[in-house]
Order: sequence, then C-alpha cells, then structure tokens
Amino acid sequence: MSALQHLQADTYHVVHLPEPDDFEFWREQARTLVQCDVPPDRIAWVEPGGNGDLFAAAPAAESERGMPVPPADARLVRANKRFVTLARNAILHSDPERFALLYRLLWRLQANGRIMEDKADPDVRRVEELAKNVRRDSHKMHAFVRFRLVEDEDGEGGEHYVAWFEPDHHILRANAGFFMRRFANMRWSILTPRGSLHWDGTTMSEGPPAERSDAPEGDPTEDLWRSYYASIFNPARLKIGAMLKEMPKKYWKNMPEAALIPELVAGAQNREAQMVDKGKSLFADGLEDRPDTLAAIDKAIHACRKCPIGQLDNHAVMGEGPDDAALMIVGEQPGDQEDQAGRPFVGPAGQLLDVHLEKAGIDRRGAYVTNTVKHFKYVQRGKRRLHQNPGAKEIDTCRWWIESERAIVQPKLVLAMGASAARGMLGKTVSITKARGRPIPLEDGSELWVTAHPSYLLRLDGPAREEQARLFDADLAAVRTRLAELAAP
Repeated sequence: MSALQHLQADTYHVVHLPEPDDFEFWREQARTLVQCDVPPDRIAWVEPGGNGDLFAAAPAAESERGMPVPPADARLVRANKRFVTLARNAILHSDPERFALLYRLLWRLQANGRIMEDKADPDVRRVEELAKNVRRDSHKMHAFVRFRLVEDEDGEGGEHYVAWFEPDHHILRANAGFFMRRFANMRWSILTPRGSLHWDGTTMSEGPPAERSDAPEGDPTEDLWRSYYASIFNPARLKIGAMLKEMPKKYWKNMPEAALIPELVAGAQNREAQMVDKGKSLFADGLEDRPDTLAAIDKAIHACRKCPIGQLDNHAVMGEGPDDAALMIVGEQPGDQEDQAGRPFVGPAGQLLDVHLEKAGIDRRGAYVTNTVKHFKYVQRGKRRLHQNPGAKEIDTCRWWIESERAIVQPKLVLAMGASAARGMLGKTVSITKARGRPIPLEDGSELWVTAHPSYLLRLDGPAREEQARLFDADLAAVRTRLAELAAP
C-alpha cells in the first residue's frame, strides 16, 4: 500500500456541494478523489442545508479532511458517454444518496470499463431508475406548467405571467432553457418550493423558494382555455388509467382545464355510445333491414359512400369463406393488393397469416375471412398508394357491414386481428396486450379472441419480430384448441 493509500485509510473527506443539481462541481470533485485513490466509503457528500449521506458511524478518532491534491503522475479517470449521460440526469434526483451512488459507480468503472453494459448490476440499475424518474418529472413540468396573467407591479403596463409547479426533483434550472425558448417573447416567472425562475424577455434570473399562495389563482383567459379543452376532449380515446399515470392528480390544482375532467370522464362512455349509434344510423336511415345474404352485402358495399374512404378511387372487398364457418377471421381493411384483386388477405400480410394458420393447424379454407373496413384507405404518393389507418368514426360507420356478415355466418368464434378489428367487433378501443389470450363473450353467444395483425409482424425485425411471432402463434394455438372444444358434443 502506498503512503497516499495509508493516509486515505485513516481519514474521510467531506464534500459540500454548492447546489443540489451542480453536476459540473460534483464531476470535478469526483475526478480529483478518484485520482487520489479515495474509496467510496471514505467520502461524505453533503448538499446545501446539511442534507447528505454523512455517515454517523465514522469513528471519532478519525480525522476529517478536505479535498486532497492529486499526485503529479495521477491516472486518467475513465467515464464513458453512457455514464456521463445518465449521471447528468440522476444527479437532479432528490435521493440524498445519489452523489455517493454515482461516485461508487465511477470508482468501479476504473477497474471495469464495461460495467455500464451490465443491466443486472444493482448500481447501474439504480442510476438508470433515478435518471428515468428525473426525465419523467421534466416531461410533466413541460406539460403541466400553466401561466396566469398578473398585474404588472412596475407600473409600466406590461404583461407578466406566473406559474406554480411542484417538482419532485431538482429539475428547475435544468429546464430553464426549454421555457426560455418556448416563451421567449413573454415575461414570466415559475415558482416552486425548490426555487424560482424569472425571465424578462432578455435575462434569466433565479429566486428563492416560493409558496403556493405566492402564485395567482386564475385569470380571465382560463374560461376560453377550458372551452377549448372541452371541445377537443375525445371520449373514444379515453383511457383513465393511462391518463392518471401521465397526469397524476397532484398537478390538477394548477391546471384550469382539470376542473372539467371528472365531468368529461363521467360522460365519455355515453358520448362514445352516441358516436357508435350515429355510425349505425347512417345506414339505418337508408336501409330498413340488414342485408340477409352475403351476396346482398357484397353488392351494397360496392355502392357504399357513407364515409370518406368509400369515396376514394378504390374497390370494396367482400369477405370470403363458408357462410356457416365456425371461425370468422377479421382484419383491419384491404391493402393495395387486396383492392386490386378484390379478395381479402392476398398480400404480404395475408401470406404471412397463411403460414401461421398452417403452423397452428387451422385450415383457412374452412374459415370466413373478412375486414372491418371494406375499402382501402390510402394517400397517393406519385404512383404509389400508401396505407393509412382508418379512424374511429370510419370503423364505427363500417360496423353495419361486419355485424351483418356476422349475423349471417353466425361463427362460434371470431378472431379479431389488430385494434381496428377489435373495435369493429366491440364498438370501443381495447389494448391488444391486455385483451389477447382470453375469450371475450359477444352478445350473440359467440366468443371474440383478439390478437395482433400480421402486418405488425412485418414491420418488425430481429428479436422483436421473433417475440411477437411467438405470441401470435400462441394466440392461434389457443384459438385452435378452443374451436375443438366448441365443436365437441
């Protein structure tokens, strides 16, 4: 052991950070300590105000020392780009142990330069978690800061906007540039319990922590904003769990539109049902009864112009297969090749479907194969027609046809491939991940099974495609087993 190492073994070093988010200061101190061979357990990192990981167990006989001076032949400190990127975010976290964690990882990097590639390493995983939490906090700040107009105190009559936000971490200064660029021509202040920012259109300045009462409660423009928010609220896309995850209730009190959310959520299902019924009525107004044969549906869809897709330069594509099939396979819409051939699932997605059906032991010739939407939706790019996903209203409008097909075929089991097909069956949007692998009872006594669309597999490659193909095969195998059970006397 060198004389320097003997010295470090008898002392511990206390590093007082000037700011809780000062990455550059921490990096300089950490580099010096590594060059002086100071191990992680001989350092205490202390934030402003005394918060830190100062270990109470340090023996009283030990001496406390300041920063050592690296020797002339000090080694270079290694830190790859991934470590630096994660550390810049992680150091903004509110965890008082973050400085010690980062130094410990930096210390270990000197002996193992590839440690950041080890996803199972507890230190690496913890730093990744801290960085992720900070990124999410910054995202919420960008999304949920709401400025309110206040009267100008300098008497010049200029407008000044103030916002209140409660970050979980030390992200205020790191996000100053975002708000400066976005509201460059506006005088504003952002007040938080951790500090404040002030922009006068030219200069950014910092201020002390604030309280909620320091921010205004509202301004006249908020009525206009609430009216706009209510008008764009889409009940068909409402996912309450996802909404609360992205916009926790702790932020609602700072957002004028949040007061409308409970009422809008309460009425969303009713409004969605009205949208679906309106789609049905487009046909009910012109047709007294549903078509009673597949041939009648075929003729009617070729004349259908009830939605914008049917007004494109395309051709309706009817389903095909036995009119008493036990299995009905439903896709999204015809593609370019299906539109030209006039048959469902003859293009690349159809060919891939055939491969997986054969692997699962399902005879496509015994199934009725169709699409939720009967016309090909596309956008013209030169000589090419590029596929576009049908919208919710277009799917709901076309439900008249898919329900008519199902009423005639009367399958025991319906396999919906993709979210559009599932919506065509249920009248509402569902998550493929959550719905797949289990039967969903339909009102006529049949069962709906949901899986991914084969075109989704075509867009993937490598391990991702292999994993999704495995899940697709498992779904088809479950359908095959269930069909056998339903066929049993």
